[in-house]
Amino acid sequence: MNILIVSQYFWPENFRINDLASELVKRGHEVTVLTGFPNYPNGYVFTEFLENSSAFSKFENVRIVRVPLVPRGTGSVHLFLNYLSFAINACVLGAWRLRGQKFDVVLTCQLSPVTVGLSGAFLAWVKNVPMAMWVLDLWPDTLKAIGVVKSPKLLAVVSKLVSFIYRRCDLILAQSQSFIPKIKELAKGNSSVVYFPSWAEDVFKSNNIVPAPEVPHMDGGFNVMFAGNVGEAQDFECILSAATLLKKLTHIRWLIVGDGRMSAWVASQIALRGLDDHVLLLGRYPVERMPDFFAKADAMLVTLADQEIFAMTIPGKLQSYMAAGMPVIAALNGEGADVIRLAKAGFTCPAGNAVELAASVHKMAELPKSERDAMGKNGLEFSQHAFDRRMLVDMAEKHLSGLCK
Repeated sequence: MNILIVSQYFWPENFRINDLASELVKRGHEVTVLTGFPNYPNGYVFTEFLENSSAFSKFENVRIVRVPLVPRGTGSVHLFLNYLSFAINACVLGAWRLRGQKFDVVLTCQLSPVTVGLSGAFLAWVKNVPMAMWVLDLWPDTLKAIGVVKSPKLLAVVSKLVSFIYRRCDLILAQSQSFIPKIKELAKGNSSVVYFPSWAEDVFKSNNIVPAPEVPHMDGGFNVMFAGNVGEAQDFECILSAATLLKKLTHIRWLIVGDGRMSAWVASQIALRGLDDHVLLLGRYPVERMPDFFAKADAMLVTLADQEIFAMTIPGKLQSYMAAGMPVIAALNGEGADVIRLAKAGFTCPAGNAVELAASVHKMAELPKSERDAMGKNGLEFSQHAFDRRMLVDMAEKHLSGLCK
């Protein structure tokens, strides 16, 4: 197959679509990715890209075509312009830069924003080929949950936009089982919808792990680590409130590896609450370094805000935690929490409940290492059959091939 992937985010930004694209190439398919200038999650275009953009035109034999966009920056205005500029430029400049090139299918990777679906649908129409869309974020529900859009009228307009996009898809891949009914409702029966979750990056199978020297050593300490985007959806108010409740237990330390739009707020709250010795902001590192950081953790932390949409989501970091064989502490509702309980991979508590999160962390810290290791092993074994990368890429390949017949 000759596949065109349309994704606002791509390498060197760290998303699962990078893995899917490179794996499809390894299987003998031609893959071109139409994407924007890398600027996630910091909000500004990566310096190394600005200095040498030609170095970012290929990723593991995946051809990359980039169009300019307004960087995410800070604040809702910049974010709106970021979404809008990519949608327009992907349609106009993207179509021009891909002129004369033939494809068999378009695969649109839809995180936020859903407007990437307009670009994918337009290019599928221009190229006269079918379109599949991988839905990893459900709009308008996410916009409402994080408070970006509060107007019922505007949310209704976004809902109509989402329905317009879904109805132009020949196939929709849903990242969780809970997404499927809502997607079918919005697609109005015009699209086939199948379950297609994320997987863990292969880097977590590495044996060449060197515990990250960036994490200060602490004798007899218990490290609970959050790794990933520091944003509104991750409910850092809950995390910091739980850390405050456990402040007197000086052997418990919270490590945050990552950054995002809430990083400055989190840093200010750490200082305000006197948590400097208890919560460490370590910054963002490439995914290849994550096993080194995980090696310094005793348990991994995953949280999402107490909103209906997030109860329908399986956080991508959960697959990575489980594939690394780490015990998990989660403040989650719904499908993500169900996975942890089913796998017997750790402790869960309701989303947004700082008291119960603190209790879960304390309980995990008091367990013998052998019991934590058993939880990690359970999670690893569960992930190997539920979120196996090879199995899932086989599934994607089969579905995309089916569209081309």
